[in-house]
Amino acid sequence: MIEREDILGKTFNDIRQITETLKLPGYTALQLTDWIYKKGAQSFDQMSNLSKDSRKLLNELFFIGIQKPSGVQISSDGTRKYLFPVKEGRYVETVYIPETGRSTLCLSSQVGCKMDCVFCMTGKQGFQGNLSSGEIINQVISLPELAELTNYVFMGMGEPLANTGNVLKSIEILTADYAYGISPSRITVSTVGLIPGLEQMILNSRCHLAISLHSPFGEERLSLMPVERLYPVNRVVEFLKKSSPGKQRRISFEYIMFAGINDTARHVNGLARLLNGLRCRINLIRYHPIPGVALTSSDDETIEWFRERLNQKGILTTVRASRGQDIFAACGMLSTHHQVITGPVKE
Repeated sequence: MIEREDILGKTFNDIRQITETLKLPGYTALQLTDWIYKKGAQSFDQMSNLSKDSRKLLNELFFIGIQKPSGVQISSDGTRKYLFPVKEGRYVETVYIPETGRSTLCLSSQVGCKMDCVFCMTGKQGFQGNLSSGEIINQVISLPELAELTNYVFMGMGEPLANTGNVLKSIEILTADYAYGISPSRITVSTVGLIPGLEQMILNSRCHLAISLHSPFGEERLSLMPVERLYPVNRVVEFLKKSSPGKQRRISFEYIMFAGINDTARHVNGLARLLNGLRCRINLIRYHPIPGVALTSSDDETIEWFRERLNQKGILTTVRASRGQDIFAACGMLSTHHQVITGPVKE
C-alpha cells in the first residue's frame, strides 16, 4: 500500500518533478502551486482546471497537508498564541502580534530545541524533532489572520539554523512569485549563531538575520548559552564581518537584559568593541521569568540607560516591546511540553 505524503511545503521544482514522474501535463505544476499557495485549496477536488483523472491520481498519492490550529490563547494586549498539531501527536506554538500599521507572525521551526539556553522555556522542553517545510508553511496558510500579515519572524520554538534545509525551503515558498511573493525584507530569521547555517542563509536568501547575543564576554555568554562553547560569539561576529551580508540585509543582535549580570557600563563597552566595524543594530529585550530559573529582568530605567549609552557609541539600539506575556507568548516563553488546548479557534 502506497503511503500518501503532504504536498504542502513543496517548492515549484519539487512539484514539477512530481508531475513529470506522473506524466501529467507540463502546466500542472503551476496549476498546483497556484491552487495550494495562492488560493488555499483544501483538497484536490477543488482544483477545477485539473482533469478528473489528474485529481484522482493526486488524491491517491498525496494529502494537501493543511492542519488548522487546534487551540488559541488571546492576550490582554491582543497577541494571539495558536497551537498547531504536527507529526507524531506533537504540537508547536505560533504567535500572531498585531500592531498599528503592521502584523507580525512568529513562526516555529522545531518541536522543542537542542540549544538549552538557560532563560528559554523551549530549551527546557528538550528536542522532539524538526518541522518539515510543510509544517512551517502550514502556520502561515492556516492562520485566521493570514490576510493581515505584513512581517514574518522565525523566532518561535526551535533553532531555525538547526533545521536550515526546511527553513530555506519555506522561505523560498514565502518569497516566490508562484506562491506568496513576500519581500525578503519582511522576513527575519533568528539564530543562536550556528555558523554553517548562517553561511547557507547568506548564500541562499536575502532575509534579515537576528543573532542571540546576551553578553559580549565569552565565559558569561557560555553560562547563559551552551552554544558559546561550539560557536563563540567573537567567531560569529568575525564571520559576519567577512561574509559581507550586504546593505539590503539587516543584521541585528538580540540582547536580553538580566539584572546585575549583563547590564553594566562594562557590557556597553564590550559590545562596542565586539561589534566595531559591523553594520548592525541591537534589540534590547526584557527578560520574561520562567519557572525554575532565578534570573530577573533589568528594570526599565537601566534598560533605557543601556540603550542611550549604546546609541552614544554609534550602535543603533532599540527596546523591544513585550507582548503576550500573560499567555506565555513573549520571548523565551513558548513550550508545548505540558500542552493544554485552551480555547477554540474561530474561522
